[in-house]
Amino acid sequence: MTIKKIISIGLLVFIPISIAAEYLEWGALTVFITAALAIVPLAIWLSTATEEVAIAVGPSIGALLNAVFGNATELIIALVALKSGLVDIVKASITGTIISNLLLVMGLSMLFGGVRYKEQEFQPIVARVNGSSMTLAAIAIVLPTTVIYTSNGVEDAAIRNLSLIAAIVLIAVYALTLLFSLKTHSYLYEVGLVELETEDGENTEAEKPNLKLWLAVLVISTIAVAFESEIFVGAVEEATKGLGLTPLFTGVILLPLVGGAAEYVTAVSVAIKNNMELSVSVAMGSSLLVALLVAPVLVLVGFVIGQPMDLNFNPFEVVAVAIAVLIANLISLDGRSNWLEGTLLLATYIVLGTAFYFHPV
Repeated sequence: MTIKKIISIGLLVFIPISIAAEYLEWGALTVFITAALAIVPLAIWLSTATEEVAIAVGPSIGALLNAVFGNATELIIALVALKSGLVDIVKASITGTIISNLLLVMGLSMLFGGVRYKEQEFQPIVARVNGSSMTLAAIAIVLPTTVIYTSNGVEDAAIRNLSLIAAIVLIAVYALTLLFSLKTHSYLYEVGLVELETEDGENTEAEKPNLKLWLAVLVISTIAVAFESEIFVGAVEEATKGLGLTPLFTGVILLPLVGGAAEYVTAVSVAIKNNMELSVSVAMGSSLLVALLVAPVLVLVGFVIGQPMDLNFNPFEVVAVAIAVLIANLISLDGRSNWLEGTLLLATYIVLGTAFYFHPV
């Protein structure tokens, strides 16, 4: 049994525990911790179900399904937090997810893969395309903040309109990246799926998953993630205040660790199997999905439901995203990785995380 399966089954016990903690009022900290642990296996089941449905419906629709729903857990948590008015935490979670995928996930993958194999290779052109798209997304995140800090005074309406236009542009760019990766240049992205391998390495491509079963798992896990997210978000402010954590640190560091568990496990496990190409695709693809789709969608949803969600981020968040994009691009451009490069990414993440911890709000 793989580590991913052990986590996805073993941590399910925290679902009833978190519900009991919520309704029996065991305290905000207990609710926060148990709900966070309950979301982790649900995120893995949601991710696995998405991948299995994608295999069952065929490569074209399946690739699109993976591309659109790859970060469903993060989106659900962010939507629940946005509905609750926790806009600062939602913004921090966007930048935090980008930073954690580029630095933590890629760092762990390159470190563990590099310990087992002296050097690993992946297609540099994919890294360059993803890096260029990430640079555009970083620019879109930087601009509204730059407008504010380089002007004598900017009305909230102007920032909101700028954010809406940027959101529409980013969604259009994401649609074009899908066209590029799934249609016109799909041959560049032909990487193996770890789910298509059994533990002894045999290919199971001939046997398609049960579509009805995995659709049911997808629906149930999505509902369960939404339910647990309500419990988690309801306790997050009180619990983190009790721990002395700021909303900035909570959003940038804690929420991505909870919502992105499935991506972390997948990326590291395939890197250990010497499939660094898939590992890099998971890490950078997840960052792209958040920057080019999840963030713009949250801006549009915030506009519809009357929450002041825009792309005006904390200046230090902007700097951190720029650093993450820059170092990830520099390390991945040559299409090779080793354990030292993974260590450098992890060191950058630890320093940034420490800075966010001590950063006053």
